[in-house]
Amino acid sequence: MNIQEYFGRISYNKPHEDADLQTLIAIFQHHIQSIPFENLSMHCGEPIELDLQATYNKIVRKKRGGWCLETNYLLFWALQELGYDVCILGASSYDPAEKGYTDEINHILLKVVIKGESYIVDAGFGGAYQMWQPLMLISGKDQPQVPGIFRFIEDNGTWYLEKVKRKHYIPEHSKNDFPHTPELGNIRKIHKFTLEPRHIDDFQKLNAYLQVSPDNILRKKSICSLQTTNGVLALVGWTLTEMKYNYTEDMDLVNVTTITDEEVEKTLKDKFSIELENKLVP
Repeated sequence: MNIQEYFGRISYNKPHEDADLQTLIAIFQHHIQSIPFENLSMHCGEPIELDLQATYNKIVRKKRGGWCLETNYLLFWALQELGYDVCILGASSYDPAEKGYTDEINHILLKVVIKGESYIVDAGFGGAYQMWQPLMLISGKDQPQVPGIFRFIEDNGTWYLEKVKRKHYIPEHSKNDFPHTPELGNIRKIHKFTLEPRHIDDFQKLNAYLQVSPDNILRKKSICSLQTTNGVLALVGWTLTEMKYNYTEDMDLVNVTTITDEEVEKTLKDKFSIELENKLVP
């Protein structure tokens, strides 16, 4: 494993002598715009190993993406290599269908401390709830970013991350047909976590479970999403969604296309720079 090879993968060629906030922001943004959040291995019959060398080979050398356990683990390694004070945390994501947080930890994220200030860094949430910059670990403070306003609420040692939703403009829908339009100020809960440091081995059972559990969303849907310079691209099953943030004030532009089986591989290559070794069954 080689940090320069990783930098090549994320197209980062700026100075990185100092483990400072500016460098962290730059590396993080290159990471999320180069490495898709994807679970395609699961739908190609490929086992997903939670092993640093295997993850590195997959993402850096084979130019694939990965889910949170992989892409955040790779970022953890890179930040350690660069001298950052970084540790792994575990989170329980919010399930809107169940209107509650999962009982078990099912997400990995990172905490980075710079000059005594703590930041949460998470390159593995994907879609429209992906942060674009490290978030200061401070309770009750609005932290506006291009994707929207994020904030943490701390309660008795548990931290909750939420995001203020924006309206969506979907051109093919009439003004009266807006199934995806949240009201202004609508809050989307994302996940909750504590600051207890974790080890990657703490997630081995989760990694195995997510690959076989029929109930979880990652088994039910093939997902590939990538942050762009002005929004996010996502291919879920045969549905390609292209979102442009703040198309007009407080409104995101959303284009939705349904593609055919024949177009899946070309779409992955053209939009996400992914070439699969095995056949994908969306």
